[in-house]
Amino acid sequence: MTILPNEPATNKTSSESMTVTTGNYELIKIAQDGFVATVTIDRPDALNALNKQIIAELQDWTRSVWYDDTIRVIIITGAGKAFISGADIGELVELGAITGARKSTVGQHLMKSLENIPKVVIAAINGFAFGGGLELALACDIRVASEKARMGLPEVKLGIIPGYGGTQRLARLIGAGRAKQMIFTGEFYTADQCKEFGLLQEVWAPDEFMAKTKELAELIASRGPLAVAAAKECINRGLDMPLSNGNDFEKITFGNISATVDMHEGLTAFLEKRDPNFKGE
Repeated sequence: MTILPNEPATNKTSSESMTVTTGNYELIKIAQDGFVATVTIDRPDALNALNKQIIAELQDWTRSVWYDDTIRVIIITGAGKAFISGADIGELVELGAITGARKSTVGQHLMKSLENIPKVVIAAINGFAFGGGLELALACDIRVASEKARMGLPEVKLGIIPGYGGTQRLARLIGAGRAKQMIFTGEFYTADQCKEFGLLQEVWAPDEFMAKTKELAELIASRGPLAVAAAKECINRGLDMPLSNGNDFEKITFGNISATVDMHEGLTAFLEKRDPNFKGE
């Protein structure tokens, strides 16, 4: 049977299409539109530098929505001209061996949460994404950027190294050689360069950037949420497994998905030539 593309289903009702601001946080703003939640880092006076409060608020919110079926896709972006300009230098200057390792652990825990949450996380890089900001983007599933964005891991210029997973994820994403060039030089790169490296999936003009990002998020949100979450887990786990083990995990996951209500709804909708109504069941 040949499967032809259909127009994407939105899976929205009139009530679901309303934007609602949620969360009781100081440095992040949360807005939900249908099945898409947008998280905006809101510390523009410091170019959204990633301090311990932002990390704590992001971690708290991520945990709170882990099993929230009303959210299928998360967009993370920044207020003003920066995505996240890096870690807060004022918090780094007093670190020693023990406190440095602890700070790295806290940051890595947040990145692991974003990487493993059973929802798709899109980094919408609207401007500067340096240091910890780029490391956060690397922990997201998909990275898109405005043409005016600039990215880099400049830690060696300060005599330190990336500590939130940058040395590990960047090499896995774009290859060891290119990752070493970026990290060893500490230089900044344009969005087009980063797309060429394989770091970004899309680069859009500033005036259409967020609209295009939301369009992508809504398209993903219209797909079977259990299937998307399962595919994410298969990909993430498979990267750390031999191919044969990854295939075995995929086989078991495929079997589990085959027993879901959503799977039968998706196949029935296809045969009936209508949009599926996925429930996440």
